[in-house]
Amino acid sequence: MEETLASRTMAEIDLIKNLEKISSEIPNRILKIKGYILKENHKEQLEIIIFKGFSSSTTHPIEIDLEKKFIEYNYKLTNFKLYEAPLKKNKDNFIREKQKSFFFLNKKNWI
Repeated sequence: MEETLASRTMAEIDLIKNLEKISSEIPNRILKIKGYILKENHKEQLEIIIFKGFSSSTTHPIEIDLEKKFIEYNYKLTNFKLYEAPLKKNKDNFIREKQKSFFFLNKKNWI
C-alpha cells in the first residue's frame, strides 16, 4: 500500500484546505482519512474526518489557524474513504476508497 507523506509545509495545508473546499460544495459526502503520526520510535493511529467543509480529528487535536501546523507531529496519510451523508445505522453509506489523496482532489470523484 502506498502512503501519502504529509510534511508540515504549505502543501499539507493546501491538501486539507482543498479537500475541505470540495466538501463544502458537496455537503452530502463525508471523507474519512486514516494514517498515523510518527512520534519518536512509534506510530499512533490518526483519523481525520472532512464534512461540509470542515476537518476534525477523532484521534488528535488539530489546529484551525492556517498560519500554524495542521497537526503538531509528522504524519502519513494512508487511506481515504468516501461516504454518503448522513451516516445511518442500518445503511451502507460507503462509496469508494483510495490510498492516494490526489484522487479526491478531483471534485468529480466525490459524486
